[in-house]
Amino acid sequence: MRVRRTFTAISVSAALALLAGCAPTQSAPAAAGGDDQTGTLRMWLFDEASRAPKEAAVDEAITEFKAAHAGVDVDVQWVPVEGRADKFSGAFNDPSNAPDVAEFGNTDVASYAQTGALSDLTGDISSWSEGKDLLPSVLDTAKSGGKTYGLPWYTGIRALYYRTDVFTELGLKPPTTLAELTDDARKIHAAKPDLYGISTGGKYTYALLPFVWANGGDVAKQDGGKWASTVEAPQAKAGITAYANLLKDDICPPAACANLTGTQSVTAFAGGKAGMTIGGDFNRKAVEQGAVKGKYAVVPLPGTTPGSVAPAFAGGNLLGVFGASKRHGVVCSSRSCWPGRSTRRRCTTPWATCPRWRACRRSSRRATPRSSRSWTPSPPARSSCRARPAGRRSTARTCCPPRCSRSRPAARTSTGRSPTPRRR
Repeated sequence: MRVRRTFTAISVSAALALLAGCAPTQSAPAAAGGDDQTGTLRMWLFDEASRAPKEAAVDEAITEFKAAHAGVDVDVQWVPVEGRADKFSGAFNDPSNAPDVAEFGNTDVASYAQTGALSDLTGDISSWSEGKDLLPSVLDTAKSGGKTYGLPWYTGIRALYYRTDVFTELGLKPPTTLAELTDDARKIHAAKPDLYGISTGGKYTYALLPFVWANGGDVAKQDGGKWASTVEAPQAKAGITAYANLLKDDICPPAACANLTGTQSVTAFAGGKAGMTIGGDFNRKAVEQGAVKGKYAVVPLPGTTPGSVAPAFAGGNLLGVFGASKRHGVVCSSRSCWPGRSTRRRCTTPWATCPRWRACRRSSRRATPRSSRSWTPSPPARSSCRARPAGRRSTARTCCPPRCSRSRPAARTSTGRSPTPRRR
């Protein structure tokens, strides 16, 4: 499968230790950074619907960081995701209000980099002792114009969740093409009218994009340094039509599904209201806590030909350093970059997503009982990030420890084949 931001939690302490050891169209000139070794390090992190697990991990990381950096305090401000544009715009236009470190989405890298307000961390990561352990294709999600503007904090992609009990009862197998997926969804809704054949919606952009890419289309192309829309191209139209066919009365009725977002689509599946959905590895906990626990499995979203895998949107968040930071030397110190193996073991919490560090991935796999393993996609995102529109794809292939589904997948997933990520 090709990828285009999934979610893997990499320890905040690792990020702080290295970083300590939508987008605006203009900004004020970046202020010169400094090398103060004491004082308060200001950090912006995205708020979450349920912040407690994230906050606990952050607090633990800060404690470790402060123990290694005498005289440095850390002030965390929780930024609502919905209000991030105004918050960052203010920081870009007035460096005196900028934090030292900030969390931002990898789809914002290109536009944020264009403001000139972020530090290029390429050299810092190269000289960091743990930098070589980062998966290269995931590190690519932090790049724009050949420079690295953040440390990948977590990443994730989406795949096809399906009800194993429903598929068994109806004699179905996981679909091997998008056409089969549509047929299976129609059969499920016909046999069980109380279930959506697949829960997806008109506001679920990240579910739509793989259909466009699988059909050979794209949303834009670069020409002469500028981006032009390509959604009117035949391939893109074919993908949009294929996705729109899922929002029909015989699969997912428009009256109920037209306005569904990604979160609402996954919630419907977790609540036992759908036979399939397109969800991320970061959705596993929500699904596990729902009515379908023990009755689902995950496979790659298929492509247009048997055995192919659709490109998947890969997203994630980064931690970046503002160029105006007066504590750049502390933030980008190469010492104490990873406090120890205990921190590595925390890299999959609190979001229970797939590690993006080689060592974390190996240790996580060893810690997972074979009986509970099932294939889970975790291709990294493509990223040349040349001010590209949102959405990343990659040609790299990876597979995280199979922890994202407790049910054994059907035979097709036992091959362990990994999706082929597409770059955006």
